[in-house]
Amino acid sequence: MRLLHTSDWHLGRSLHGVDLIDHQAAYLDHLVDVVRAEQVDAVVVAGDVYDRAIPPVEAVTLLSETLARLAEHTTVVVTSGNHDSATRLGFGSALMRDRVRLRTRVAGLAEPVVLPDDAGDVLVYGIPYLDPDFARVELADGPELLARSHQAVAAAAMRRVRDDLAARRGAACPRAVVAAHAFVIGGAPTDSERDIRVGGVDQVPAGVFAGADYVALGHLHGPQTVSGVDGTVLRYSGSPLAYSFSEQHHAKSTVLVDLSGGQVRTSLVTAPVPRRLADVTGTLEELLGAAGAPHTDAWTRVTVTDPHRPEDLYRRVKQRFPHALVVHHRAAPSAGSSRTAVVTAAHDPLDVTADFLAHVTGHGPTPAEADVLRRAYEDVAGWERSA
Repeated sequence: MRLLHTSDWHLGRSLHGVDLIDHQAAYLDHLVDVVRAEQVDAVVVAGDVYDRAIPPVEAVTLLSETLARLAEHTTVVVTSGNHDSATRLGFGSALMRDRVRLRTRVAGLAEPVVLPDDAGDVLVYGIPYLDPDFARVELADGPELLARSHQAVAAAAMRRVRDDLAARRGAACPRAVVAAHAFVIGGAPTDSERDIRVGGVDQVPAGVFAGADYVALGHLHGPQTVSGVDGTVLRYSGSPLAYSFSEQHHAKSTVLVDLSGGQVRTSLVTAPVPRRLADVTGTLEELLGAAGAPHTDAWTRVTVTDPHRPEDLYRRVKQRFPHALVVHHRAAPSAGSSRTAVVTAAHDPLDVTADFLAHVTGHGPTPAEADVLRRAYEDVAGWERSA
């Protein structure tokens, strides 16, 4: 039994204003080719298919065409992520009962897609992204709500999965694959994943997923394995394209999972790179000279360090680096000078707020003030996720 694990397509996303839909289409062409060449039995897509809850028409069309092409060769199991609208992505799932299986409803997470195999069936459980504020109600076993945390709702979901698996293993010995969209402790994030903190915590212990043979994870954009559970292989496939400069050193790929012979073996299939990303830093003279030569074809983030902003900076940089996406002038600090920290998307918004409060008032927030700030931030983030 051979599976192909992918996630975080983010169809409809742009990179600093550059429309990526054609590059995303090229990756999906590549995915179809891999399915054919490797005789893949099922493709598992672990969430964040779209980049936002209401995706552009081009993204919807691309997904529809891709699912149709994949279904000609294999079974496709798709779960929803925190960027997706589970309801919109799951539209029509009741009609797709053959080669395309959409798993976007909490109520159906313990109903596996059964993949028949001579060596024993493979059961694929699709766990959609579980927003604790909603899932703690749906996954409660009684009148008392679950704790307001990612760990609590993920653990409740896996209890249902293990209960179903135990019932099925009474007569046979099927292998279990779980597709989940979550931030598992031990995973390395980038600055392009959306913040999903609730109660100040966004992570789930790896041990929550014990009992599965393979856990196909989505959410983190860097391909990586996560350790901590004996007998269970947990892996992030990562995003197929780099969606921020923090991902410029990733080797983007798709995971080929072989479940034959009672063991789980994985290998990576390199994804096509439309254009590499690079940070380029130096004086304008240096960048217009030999230092800039290796990066003229890359998507670049250019930082010019002249003591004073050069005249006509943007035009001269773009002439040298036609694919420059970000152009900064940031003078190199002189000896003994102090410098204001630059706030980027990689900084924790709550840390930035606390630093600002300390800068203005002379002291950071009290525990009560920090709690108010955290709840306000989470309310706004939750509203964005449910939009």
